[in-house]
Amino acid sequence: MLKINKQLEIAITASLQAGEVIMEVYDTAFDVEYKDDKSPLTEADKRANDVINSFLKPLNIPIISEENKLIQFEDRKNWETCWIVDPVDGTKEFIKRNGEFTVNIALVKNGIPHLGVIYVPASKTLYFANVPNNEAYKVVVSEHNTDIEELLSKAQLLNPKNNNSELVQVVGSRSHMSDETLKFIDTLKAQGKNVEIVSKGSSLKFCLIAEGNADVYPRYAPTMEWDTAAGQAICNAVGIQVISNETQQPLMYNKENLLNPWFLVSKN
Repeated sequence: MLKINKQLEIAITASLQAGEVIMEVYDTAFDVEYKDDKSPLTEADKRANDVINSFLKPLNIPIISEENKLIQFEDRKNWETCWIVDPVDGTKEFIKRNGEFTVNIALVKNGIPHLGVIYVPASKTLYFANVPNNEAYKVVVSEHNTDIEELLSKAQLLNPKNNNSELVQVVGSRSHMSDETLKFIDTLKAQGKNVEIVSKGSSLKFCLIAEGNADVYPRYAPTMEWDTAAGQAICNAVGIQVISNETQQPLMYNKENLLNPWFLVSKN
């Protein structure tokens, strides 16, 4: 049976338990608050964050979470290892009740994602990866409190596409795309490619690429480190790169500014 290390097991358990409290809120008439940056916040974000902290804090590895108090770079800059967490990635999707929201947990070492977990509570779908082992998996669980051994026994390896066809599936919004994304698509078309737009919310965009349901994800809009760290881990584990438009190098984490540059997710 598949074996995983203790840190990844704890992150998986934390994500499942967070998913359970998220769905408890999802099934109620919840209130929506707005933070200083105008982003929405619900009881699900807070409760999921508390659950995840309860699992990760005993490991004595520092945590960067969207819902924790932001720690100044002066205190973070010497961290070799840290967790990067988004308790509910896609709060707007959660509010719309379309199911396309996730729990994101990543373990980062020296700025590079090593472990990643993405859980989709609405469909009970779990993605997880160990990057140094070049392994990423997907499993649909029957319950949020599914036993780890049962979960691992059903997990399937992820395999991205080997696309040699003229059809390129681009991850993007069907309704509103930035000018930069439209230019990217025009470049593909100029190369003789047929382009199909594939749309998903939250970090599921990374999962689409990692499991072979899309080819490329151009992100020409703002994201934060907690939006991308787990997705990058899952992509990196199967040979998919997440490349900064600024540096032409992989996205790095625990930066002074936690805002990501624009980036491109693709196999080459």
